[in-house]
Amino acid sequence: MDRDVITVVSGLPRSGTSMMMSMLEAGGVPILTDNVRTADEDNPKGYYEFERVKQIEHDWAWLADAPGKAVKIISELLMRLPEAAPYRFKVIFMRRHMAEILASQRQMLLRRGEPADAVSDEQLTLLFTKHLKRFDAWAARQPNIAILYVSYNAMLEAPRDHAEQVNRFLGGGLDAEKMIAVVDKAFYRQRNGAHGK
Repeated sequence: MDRDVITVVSGLPRSGTSMMMSMLEAGGVPILTDNVRTADEDNPKGYYEFERVKQIEHDWAWLADAPGKAVKIISELLMRLPEAAPYRFKVIFMRRHMAEILASQRQMLLRRGEPADAVSDEQLTLLFTKHLKRFDAWAARQPNIAILYVSYNAMLEAPRDHAEQVNRFLGGGLDAEKMIAVVDKAFYRQRNGAHGK
């Protein structure tokens, strides 16, 4: 693994970013997290979040401690990363069937006692689709960012192939067997939008 590069795990909410962070940690990648948001029923293995990421528009100082580590950044905030040297990023961008993302988000809101129907699935799908197109266009213009797109759905079906792909993308040296062991279909509860993930 290249110790001068910052590894970023990104994607839409509920797209498998926490599982990928867990895989990287198991594979030997140091993780940048503060554990402020703890594990719960929606993410039994934890969220792997780092609160300072939310201030990325005004605070880049933490990036100095990030080379050689992995950090989770939602795709909207990812577009606020510095677009020039000295920082180089390798982004693992998680993708998942949209119906499953929406169902998982809905169940999480319901468990928290929050309204799950404030925005319709059709509206959210349109918003997320537009966002992903904007992200793809932005990413293509960034000279210091390399991106590997990973399907959450495909990874659950073929974890070895994807663990090895991620290992190659990051320059090798990770423990792919330990990464594979993290993939647990028991947490795959929103198959194609069906309730009960």
